[in-house]
Amino acid sequence: MDTYAQTLALWRGYRIQTAGDIDLRLDNFRVLFAYNSGKIENDAIRYHDTREIFENGRVLNFSGHPRVLFELENQRLCYEFLKEKIAARVPLRLALIREIHAVLTAGTYDERRFVQQGERPGDFKRHDYVTGRAEVGSLPETVETDLQELLDALADYADRDTLKVAAYFHARFEYIHPFADGNGRVGRTLLNYFLMTQGHPPIVIHNEDKAAYYAALEAYDEAEDLVPMHDFLMRQTVKTWQKMLARVVTREDF
Repeated sequence: MDTYAQTLALWRGYRIQTAGDIDLRLDNFRVLFAYNSGKIENDAIRYHDTREIFENGRVLNFSGHPRVLFELENQRLCYEFLKEKIAARVPLRLALIREIHAVLTAGTYDERRFVQQGERPGDFKRHDYVTGRAEVGSLPETVETDLQELLDALADYADRDTLKVAAYFHARFEYIHPFADGNGRVGRTLLNYFLMTQGHPPIVIHNEDKAAYYAALEAYDEAEDLVPMHDFLMRQTVKTWQKMLARVVTREDF
């Protein structure tokens, strides 16, 4: 059995059924995910501050930009908001995507987006924004239709290779770029939501690997090539759970 298959077996062996099970298995994961996901787009985020927010609900002697604290607290709140839904395997819907965005971006929109452009957390973008070297992004008037088509495709293919479907879902979501801000954080949260509702371990996309992550996104943007994203997510799955897997293997050997 290869390491990826062992990782899947490890997760499925946990038999996640309740929010309490999720808390037990993701106690450290949720901090690592919040730290890495936030830091990919905000280099001011620090691991110590992230852990303090999750464990104590506050950070002492913080002198950075308040947006950092909003983003970290929002990550914690989003975890609490979603864990019951994950346990119940609630399907993704447009309304849930908007709710996730509202939680993750509350209080983080800058003056230009919030005041001048009228953008709001939880609302699809009102103006045209592009992303990546290929300058992709749905037009504001097509965002809802494009996202619904993506969700329909997700439902149609959910019983196939979970990681391949997840790779398509994530790459396509980021291609659509439905919000004025926070698309990366929301997209990575949605990726894990889908994976966990399909019985697959969630993934930390590590900040140190963001060059490969961006390259995989660009491969889809430019040529609709999903192989780089699929392979990247497979490697990140193994990397995320390698320490836990090593502990289990060591105990079994012993």
